[in-house]
Amino acid sequence: MLIAIFIGLLLIMFLIGVAVPYALGITAIVGMFYSGSFGVTQMGTVAMKMASGVNSFTLLAIPFFLLAGKLMNVGSITQRIFSFCNALVGWIPGGLGQVNILASVVFAGMSGSAVADAAGLGTIEIKAMEEEGFDTEFAAGITAASSTIGPIIPPSIPLIMFGCAGSVSIAKLLVGGIVPGVTCAICLGVMVAVMAVRRHYPRRKFPTFKEVWRLFCQSFLALLTPVILIGGILGGIFTATEAAAVASLYALILTRLIYHEISLSDLIRTGREVCCETAAIMLVVAASTLYGYMITKFMIPTMVLNFFLSISANKYVFLLLINLFLLFVGCFMESNAAILILTPILLPAATAFGIDPVHFGLVMVFNLMIGLLTPPVGMCLYATARVSKLSFEQMIHGVAPFYLPLFVTLMAITFIPQLTLCLVG
Repeated sequence: MLIAIFIGLLLIMFLIGVAVPYALGITAIVGMFYSGSFGVTQMGTVAMKMASGVNSFTLLAIPFFLLAGKLMNVGSITQRIFSFCNALVGWIPGGLGQVNILASVVFAGMSGSAVADAAGLGTIEIKAMEEEGFDTEFAAGITAASSTIGPIIPPSIPLIMFGCAGSVSIAKLLVGGIVPGVTCAICLGVMVAVMAVRRHYPRRKFPTFKEVWRLFCQSFLALLTPVILIGGILGGIFTATEAAAVASLYALILTRLIYHEISLSDLIRTGREVCCETAAIMLVVAASTLYGYMITKFMIPTMVLNFFLSISANKYVFLLLINLFLLFVGCFMESNAAILILTPILLPAATAFGIDPVHFGLVMVFNLMIGLLTPPVGMCLYATARVSKLSFEQMIHGVAPFYLPLFVTLMAITFIPQLTLCLVG
């Protein structure tokens, strides 16, 4: 009955449209009532657990990374990155499709958000591809698919959420995402090349060294952002949270003092947007902390572990079942909410099967990033459809071929843990 309350009631409230934090809080309190443990003292526990959930130094990384991503979307920074990537890989079969992927990899090292990538770079990428003769559906499809790289390569807001929910090292999670992110980019690049050859898509001429050098110089300061962040974390110069503060400060210096492309009013507007988005995320974090406390108290993770053990004691069978489950969840639940709800339930089972928490975190996050491309709640589908002016049905048709490389990447990350753990100390 407890599982029916903590999982069934939560799903029902999601289906009828109750906002995530309210659904989590109500479910936890109903569980308290059912167990007969809700009283004046427990009301204090509710407040204390919710407050402790957001009282975390690590969570400061979220508003700082949001600010850095939004500042980088202002002015010509995205255009500079796109132009340099075009000179670098635009001559490969697939042309601007390959540029689209590489630009997403570079932008991933700045924003950590798939939706920010799709909305920010998407406008430039899709317009450029249409002008070169690419089908709009293809352009929108690869834009949406490549945006999923953002939350894998550091910085990554979903990985920070997983680390906080599961008490896993944020720095190790961020470093662990580097190779899987590059693997995803390579798989998407192969698919783009195959489709481009079949459809006779154009590509640019091989660039001269002078042209590459000129564009590199123009975009050098923007390209330094991921180098500073990843290098600083790998070198132990600063923590993941400190890296977020460095990223936002650097983005502010770049856009305000060097490029002079953001006004004071733009800065105030951006700050308000970051505050609103951070508040929404923190409300979910607070409610999910209470929910996680209650499911742990009533031993729901142990029940889930026993369920998986009743099916098989093989960790690879467990990983396969987890993939199928998370792909299904990703179709109906927002990724950050899913991470905060499911991590306290699934991570103990994964560790009991001998799976490294960092490895499991990347598997979980990448599954849910694919969910950003699946209806009916695929946020990247909606964001890209908006900037490409396609219908939702056309958007799904455009992104469909790219599910294959994403699933290949998912299987590689799942069953080759070295891809995730090779750089983790």
